[in-house]
Amino acid sequence: MKPWKTLSKRTLLKHSKYLTVESHTIELPDKRILEDWPWLIMPDYVNVVAMTEGMKFLCFRQNKYSIEGLSLAPVGGYLEPGEEPLAAAKRELAEETGYQASDWTSLGHYPLDGNRGAGNGYFFLARNAYWVEKALSDDLEEQELLLLTVAEVKAALAAMEFKLLPWVTAFGLALLKLDECA
Repeated sequence: MKPWKTLSKRTLLKHSKYLTVESHTIELPDKRILEDWPWLIMPDYVNVVAMTEGMKFLCFRQNKYSIEGLSLAPVGGYLEPGEEPLAAAKRELAEETGYQASDWTSLGHYPLDGNRGAGNGYFFLARNAYWVEKALSDDLEEQELLLLTVAEVKAALAAMEFKLLPWVTAFGLALLKLDECA
């Protein structure tokens, strides 16, 4: 199979550092041309599943604008321009929780939408997390930091208490990695 080719791009909307909308002209492998293919440019982000030395997951209970009701969530945030994903993950863990971790494992990176862009998610498992200082988070949402056992996280996943697909993915990948290591 051959990849699609981008023949041209034009910017339709440059809203902010969080959203640019482009229109692409695409050539398919069979030489058909698709005009006005929508493409979203959004910042890449990290999600960190952090586990303390006592085998408890750091997890937030919070509200998000696009989610109805409360949700459980991992640590996360956007990469700064030029920032490496692991550096962003470590920064976000410290800013949002006041914790640091000594053992970091990449759980992979994935595009949010395979045909429309919308940024990439980088997922990490941070083990042996320990508290260092008060969190300095500037998040807009109210959030409560919880310490959950493996069993509690599995039950929360089964009960759909993680309401955003990347969060479900991050915790699912982390649990798979922990099973591999057991």
